[in-house]
Amino acid sequence: MATYVALLYSIVLTPQRRVAMSDLRAMAARLGFERPRTLVSTGNLVFETDQTPIAQLENHLEAAFATQFGKPVDMLVREATTWRRTVAGNPFPVESAQDGSLVALRIMRRPLDPALTEKLEPFLAPPERLAIVAGDLWVFFAGRPSESRLLGALTTRRLGIGTLRNWNTVRGLAGLLD
Repeated sequence: MATYVALLYSIVLTPQRRVAMSDLRAMAARLGFERPRTLVSTGNLVFETDQTPIAQLENHLEAAFATQFGKPVDMLVREATTWRRTVAGNPFPVESAQDGSLVALRIMRRPLDPALTEKLEPFLAPPERLAIVAGDLWVFFAGRPSESRLLGALTTRRLGIGTLRNWNTVRGLAGLLD
């Protein structure tokens, strides 16, 4: 058995309705995944199943989600060992320790080109910083991420399929892997 982390791009079905994590866990159980668990209401799922190619898991989860909830949503999956390496590769450990809500990770379906940071620099407000580690984008925000100009630049159109999680969530998911 292998352990996987799955991240939903969005848990908002309509302005009035969000995906309940209990429903997400139930969906995973119906797919035959073992020990499905979630972290608060953030659209994250950890589960065990036989070793399976990542793209196959993503396709399977996306199809099941669309069937159950009536809305297509991108899902990104990582093996537990990859997730642990991602956590260990945090380029902003001091900032993360001070305030985990100011450090975010955009997990990408396809690795980003490191040169992308130059294209995003005009959107930064000092002391904001960026780093691409193993194809994923790390951001240290100067204040509330929702107030940063950078957030509007981190679109699927510009970067490709991905989803953003703050350090508290990234670390919390790592804790579910044990």
